[in-house]
Amino acid sequence: MNPAALRFGPISPAAPGALYEQIVDAVKREIAAGRLKPGDALPSVRALAAELLVSLITTKRAYEELEREGLIYSRQGLGTFVADHGAEEIRRARQGAARKALAEAVREGRAAGLSDKDLINGLKQELGKRP
Repeated sequence: MNPAALRFGPISPAAPGALYEQIVDAVKREIAAGRLKPGDALPSVRALAAELLVSLITTKRAYEELEREGLIYSRQGLGTFVADHGAEEIRRARQGAARKALAEAVREGRAAGLSDKDLINGLKQELGKRP
């Protein structure tokens, strides 16, 4: 995979969460979406820091966290790569979170007096929107 094609941004001090957490979340998002696959190379710490306009320490901390979680691994002199496992775990976790959010939306909608038909129509409308 071409590292430049990855969607790590925007990473910003104004966005919620520490900068390194934003990078961790971005890598997880890329893995879960299938844009990063097992064995794919990640940009070097230096290259990613320059691309995102963050410090080397911030990028290194993000990579260390991802490695600690078993999502990536580093090989001295070769680079950093996506681990063979991890993508499915992230996908399952994100699906669980999405189901939980849907359940919460249904509870909130019902509490606000929306009928099941209103909720279904609202969901269909959201599904029809393009991201």
